[in-house]
Amino acid sequence: MSANTPALSLQYLLRPVQATTETPALLILLHGVGSNERDLFGLAPDLDPQFTVVSARAPLALPYGGFGWYQVQFTPQGPKIDTAAALRGQAQLNQFIDQAQAAFDVPPERTLLMGFSQGAIMSLNTMLTNSESIGGVVAMSGRLLPDAQAHYVTPERLEGFPVIAVHGTFDDVLPIGDGRAVKALLETLPVDFSYHEYPMGHHISDASFAEIQRWLGEWLAR
Repeated sequence: MSANTPALSLQYLLRPVQATTETPALLILLHGVGSNERDLFGLAPDLDPQFTVVSARAPLALPYGGFGWYQVQFTPQGPKIDTAAALRGQAQLNQFIDQAQAAFDVPPERTLLMGFSQGAIMSLNTMLTNSESIGGVVAMSGRLLPDAQAHYVTPERLEGFPVIAVHGTFDDVLPIGDGRAVKALLETLPVDFSYHEYPMGHHISDASFAEIQRWLGEWLAR
């Protein structure tokens, strides 16, 4: 981290805003479990120059390598997690969001979370539990955080909230049923929701990223 990069509670990589704009915007990237801040940062050159892009490293160093917001065990019955630990990770993410907004002078309504896999889970959960802290969510190949419903905000606080979710029909890590469960829940809420499925596995395809780029452009123009 360079001397000109503000110190925050989590490690991160920064791509500063690259275009003059009257309405600064902040895009926080959240990687998947077992990865690190360099993963999604590879997308930074192709993200709109109006964004300050911050790619965060999740706080928990995992015994099998990489980092996460909480530990997860992948079993034949599906992922097994400790929801209480995940909610502690959510509190750390909330703190980081607040710090980044202050450091880069961007208000919550001009802040987006863009997460992949566990990063998408945390992005969606931030929207559902702490919606006033951000202005939109991009969820790639994620799922809902189990047993977190007691912490959800009331539906009226989500009126018009912008969110896009993309998922692969051949995903063998978080199967397409997880993406469709996100769709089923969000379609019951008063959010501004866009959902797309692609013939891909647990990754970001050219087609899914192109749709995300289109959506980001529309969000910036709001």
